[in-house]
Amino acid sequence: MLKRRVIPALLAAPAMAQPAWQPTRPIQLIVGFAPGGGSDIIARTIAEAASPLYPVPLVVMNRPGAGGALAAEQVARLPPDGHALLLAGGSESTSLPAHRDLPYDPKRSFRAVLRLTRHGQFLVVKAGRFGDAASLMQAARARPEAVSHASSGVGSLVHSGFLMLSRAAGVELLHVPFNGGGPSMLAIVAGQVDCGIAAPEEMASLVENGDLKVLAVASPERLPAYPAVPTMRELGWNVLAENMKGWVGPEGLTDQMTAYHHDRMRSAMATPIWQRFLDRSREADGYADGPAFQAAMNGLLDAIRAALR
Repeated sequence: MLKRRVIPALLAAPAMAQPAWQPTRPIQLIVGFAPGGGSDIIARTIAEAASPLYPVPLVVMNRPGAGGALAAEQVARLPPDGHALLLAGGSESTSLPAHRDLPYDPKRSFRAVLRLTRHGQFLVVKAGRFGDAASLMQAARARPEAVSHASSGVGSLVHSGFLMLSRAAGVELLHVPFNGGGPSMLAIVAGQVDCGIAAPEEMASLVENGDLKVLAVASPERLPAYPAVPTMRELGWNVLAENMKGWVGPEGLTDQMTAYHHDRMRSAMATPIWQRFLDRSREADGYADGPAFQAAMNGLLDAIRAALR
């Protein structure tokens, strides 16, 4: 009887003593948009803040195209070994799947790690181009498809936001897609496109320099950083679209891998590097754990699908 009790305990001991998961090569942080845009800025800032907390390098890799779907497909096909994460929560997760079939399922092909940011979408124009949102919509109503809007790609969250705004306001806008937020903002400043929807980190410096003017925000209420900017609901257009950014890995990422990345990225969010970024871009802390982040993405996707129907 003693032997039967001791042998199972000895066999179980090695499993209990196994070390926690550790990365063995550089971590790829994959961004589905061009350098210089909001997604790229977020990824590079949090990577800089988190680098001292990892024993291996964090390498930001841009793979722009198709509103972020190319990068999402790449990560969905990777082995879930903990060495690659996707900056998700935007178009590839909440908008593109409402427009067309994709080679991945945004609700099932990934495992969410944590959310970093959550911000309203701001309607912007070149300074001096339009006085307010009403005059922009009036010009669009007078000449259908004469007023153009930029986006980060067909089916992107920005594209969906303008589709919802166009239907709510009863106008027809001309869609001009780009490969990311950065190029689209430059096109507005250059006068090549009439308006766009911008993230706070994309527009902050351009607004401060007087290059861009903010007309409205697609949030439930006015944001503390921009108290003079009305919501689209206030202006009579029932449009709500908040952009989120956070890390997800391929489906099958283990609990240990997920916790490893979550804990280090969460600690990085408390560093001066990240806090300065939040202050500079007028962002609020958008933290949510993995399950809450996934639920928020699913909810926005369902809302866009319903609006498009």
